[in-house]
Amino acid sequence: MLDMKWVRESAENQEQLQRVADQKGIALSVAELVELDDQRRALLLAVEGLRQKRNTMSLDISNHMKQGQREDAELLKQQVKAINTELDIQEGLHREVDAAYNELLILVPNIVSPDTPVGASDQDNVEVKRVGQPPEFEFEYRDHVTLGELHRLIDIPRGVKTAGTRSYYLTGIGAMLHRAVQQLAVDMLTARGFTLMDVPLTVRTEAMQNTAFFPLGQDQAFHIAEEDKWLVGTSEVPLVSFYSGEIVDVTQPIRLAAASLCFRSEVGSGGRDVHGLYRVHQFAKVEQVVLCEASEETSEQLLQEITANAEELLQMLELPYRVVAVCTGDMSQKTYKQYDIETWMPSRAAYGETHSSSNLLDFQARRSNIRYRDAEGKLRYCHTLNNTAVASPRILIPLLENHQQEDGSILIPQALRPYLNGMERITPPSETD
Repeated sequence: MLDMKWVRESAENQEQLQRVADQKGIALSVAELVELDDQRRALLLAVEGLRQKRNTMSLDISNHMKQGQREDAELLKQQVKAINTELDIQEGLHREVDAAYNELLILVPNIVSPDTPVGASDQDNVEVKRVGQPPEFEFEYRDHVTLGELHRLIDIPRGVKTAGTRSYYLTGIGAMLHRAVQQLAVDMLTARGFTLMDVPLTVRTEAMQNTAFFPLGQDQAFHIAEEDKWLVGTSEVPLVSFYSGEIVDVTQPIRLAAASLCFRSEVGSGGRDVHGLYRVHQFAKVEQVVLCEASEETSEQLLQEITANAEELLQMLELPYRVVAVCTGDMSQKTYKQYDIETWMPSRAAYGETHSSSNLLDFQARRSNIRYRDAEGKLRYCHTLNNTAVASPRILIPLLENHQQEDGSILIPQALRPYLNGMERITPPSETD
């Protein structure tokens, strides 16, 4: 959330916030929010005034009773009774207005960085750079589903039979590749000072709200009704929640990583996005989360760092990619600045999103109540950042498609070979296998 002191500070701030809400497609009236805040403040003052008046009169009643002034005490009791009636009314109004205020407050978006492009959708994202060249095949190339079936790496029909649409099995070398890319990412991050964590995959509603995945992203999550818990769509939720409600030491940035399963309903996606392994209900991610001091310069440097980590992984996988600055209309509520990394996918004849890096400033830490003491000993909210180091099986799409050979074999990038017992290429099984 944002600091309401900042929102109330000036009309310019309110106009900026309304503009960002409109750009992010969030149905929020900032004017109504401020009006409700005024009302709840006034009602709270009225309630506190009535309580103070009642307490003073109760003390007077006690004094009158001690002095034998029963008539004066009875008169005051009648007045206290009237105050209690009015207090009940004012407290009810305050609860009502406060609830309406909080319903709007939880929708307030983070502001966006000055260099964030303005746009309506991912079509308006701005390319920052490209690395590598898409392959030019001199043969009829296969998509990842065909390659997966040829090499017995992927079985989508049996996945659908077992678990429904957007489900799959990874088998043999497919499962090994899936684990190998994750371990490559884990090894890279732990070598760079990230603490690896194994995290809960089911969390309370509070954790989803505190990390700003709810309420606006609630339709993307799977609910476990019996326990009122949710399956996480990213380990960002439990990683950030690890420190919720705490005061932390960010003298050095806290760097956390997790390799975990993730679950998303993918409501609203369609078209080519649902083909093969691009959008599935269950996948695995290696996530980077960083907490640091409330310095825009520091968090910007860290955003570049975690984005570079993801880029280096793609370079180790020998895959062509591009980095785009994400526009306002493609951003989530919580994001201040975001880069997406898109990897070339021959079957789509386009770059497809495989990684995302975000700087949230103190928006998420405010909701999660994560603070630190600055050099003057003052408590301040941390800045938080996150990045997808790798997500699989989506990364298998470019990995299989870009490295395929005319004879149907698939080359294994040098960096992955140690995780696959030195295997240099995947060859189609013989008919007798």
